[in-house]
Amino acid sequence: EERSADVIIQIAKPVLEQKKLYLITKRAFDIVCSFLGLLILAIPMIIIALIITLDSPGSPIFKQERLGLHGKPFMIYKFRSMRLDAEENGPQWADEQDPRCTHFGQILRRTRLDELPQFYNILRGDMSVVGNRPLPLYEAERLTGDEYIDRFMGPAGLTGLWQVEKRGGAGKLSAEERKQLDIEYAKHYSPWMDLRIILKTFLA
Repeated sequence: EERSADVIIQIAKPVLEQKKLYLITKRAFDIVCSFLGLLILAIPMIIIALIITLDSPGSPIFKQERLGLHGKPFMIYKFRSMRLDAEENGPQWADEQDPRCTHFGQILRRTRLDELPQFYNILRGDMSVVGNRPLPLYEAERLTGDEYIDRFMGPAGLTGLWQVEKRGGAGKLSAEERKQLDIEYAKHYSPWMDLRIILKTFLA
């Protein structure tokens, strides 16, 4: 049985009340980090955008509707790493060696620099610095049943638990392992868990 965003919010209400103060602090931290990130990285981001445009025709920014906290949809922004016709045969799971990637796009994926425009999403409140990866609609709709519904109780994030766990083999985590780590974060996220993930992100 699939759950609507309204139903997910009702399920999450008790947890939100318990974490109210923490969530206010988390949002303040997100605003400061995203503002500073956009300010400090403005010139590098402009240079990246110019290189993308020279490397492959089209907009340097890729946008796609994703689902975040409580299944709420929003438009995510990333630097475009693929050709414009990459999804003409339908959406597919992407990786660093994806043949649809442009030459520069492969570098962006390896270094995760394609994620930098998401500081704008964080500033807007669509995402948090730490959370679960916001899923495309075609993928999220498979996880709205009772077995996986808990993963939407946590905020969407730029970095998260499965991105830093088992680093070195993280790219080899199965889809099921990633889902279970998302659920673990959504159930137990706290200031200390967020701090640990941020520190592991820098190490990674």
